Amino acid sequence: MLLLATDTSGKHGSIALAKCGAGEECDVLEVVALAGGTFSAQLIPQIAALLEKHGFTKGDIGGFAVVSGPGSFTGLRVGLAAIKALAEVLEKPIAAVSLLEAVAESSQSQGKILAVLDAGRNEVYVGEFEIGRSESRLISEALMQRQQCFESAGESTIVTPDQNLAEAAREADLRLEQVAFPRTDAVARIGWRRIQAGRAVSPDELEANYIRRSDAEIFARSNS
Repeated sequence: MLLLATDTSGKHGSIALAKCGAGEECDVLEVVALAGGTFSAQLIPQIAALLEKHGFTKGDIGGFAVVSGPGSFTGLRVGLAAIKALAEVLEKPIAAVSLLEAVAESSQSQGKILAVLDAGRNEVYVGEFEIGRSESRLISEALMQRQQCFESAGESTIVTPDQNLAEAAREADLRLEQVAFPRTDAVARIGWRRIQAGRAVSPDELEANYIRRSDAEIFARSNS
């Protein structure tokens, strides 16, 4: 299957094209970076260029893997809308992948880990996972104050690609594993496993995993 993976959740956005087969085999053909803030202008042209470069058309795509959040509200809306439209026209499955899961899968640690990403405003996105030798299991995802996250970490390993969070965790004398920011080649592999396991979603079912409410929602609630 030719699998297209996209991530428009933030400044580290990218797209990947992969040929996936039996088992967990997923041969990533190429990863192309997307500059944050211009996803609406870049995404579809970059997908078209990537397909053409490798001798494919959109009709060759067999499935999609897309980062559904957390991250930029605007970026996620743009990315998900594009994938929804393509998947609906082509009638192909979509695997929604949490960016926190991609961070967790970058870890070499086992046992309880906290995948942590900066959410701004002194807050962090936190995914609690149980990591085994062959698979990871999501326990919960939440938005927390940075200090609250660190205080509740206990014996869990903090896993993050963020330099500032890593330094703060070191200063707090916590178990830490700093990883590279996950690219869409990792998203493609997670998505392929999800599709094989029958956990794909339809375009109508694909929703953003914001974790945090938008400023507009917060403002509306405070004035209701």
